[in-house]
Amino acid sequence: MDVNHITAWPAVAVALGGVAYFAAIYLAAGLVASGVRVALLRRGRGRLLDPRPLPAGQVARERRQSAVSIVIFGVGLLLPWAMLVHGWASVHSSNPPLRVVLELLALLVWNDIHFYTVHRVLHRPKLLRAVHAAHHRSVVTTPWSTYAFHPVEALLLGSVLLPPMLLWPFTPLALALLPVLSLTYNAIGHSNFSALPRRWRWLSNAQDHHLHHACHRGNYGFLFTFMDKCFGTQLPHDAARAVIEAGLARDARRGGAA
Repeated sequence: MDVNHITAWPAVAVALGGVAYFAAIYLAAGLVASGVRVALLRRGRGRLLDPRPLPAGQVARERRQSAVSIVIFGVGLLLPWAMLVHGWASVHSSNPPLRVVLELLALLVWNDIHFYTVHRVLHRPKLLRAVHAAHHRSVVTTPWSTYAFHPVEALLLGSVLLPPMLLWPFTPLALALLPVLSLTYNAIGHSNFSALPRRWRWLSNAQDHHLHHACHRGNYGFLFTFMDKCFGTQLPHDAARAVIEAGLARDARRGGAA
């Protein structure tokens, strides 16, 4: 892909195309994750990680929040586009398969470092109350929770591509595939469904992120677990058991009283 072709696009086309791109990924990943979960549960395979019922209106609220995040991510593509226009960054002229794979792996590792750092900072008490609490309203998560962020959090997470683009001319395909893989895995991670066996614990999964939402702490990583292991923030697999049991008991008492 010729960089001159990219920089010739009108700013409005870049923003609208970005919004459409992120919206398509969000809808596709959410539908696939939801469909796979339903299909496997009907076949008796796997289990829900948190059996507590969703509050009324949760999914609708998640979709509203996600719509705002999608607009922020899409319009935010104007920043890397402007970097290309002004010559602060460049892209490779083609997509050699091996180079795409290696760059994508590097971007996924960087994505984990970036996500862990932003996530850990947002768990500082003041920022947690003012910003990150918007995402933690989803205690029992769904595939539609993935982009349910406060606008400030969406801005921070949406900046993931800017530093590496200043350092390396990535292939266009690697840059385009990062959001696809990231959101697809994020939808799986929020699906509230056991997806991977414990021997795959080096790779973060729905179990790990479920624990983060249930316990409101720990497991700050995204795709991999190396950051949580390095900084001692990885939670044990039974960390949420007491929280879930207490929640179910409270719901049962309320149901009995009604």
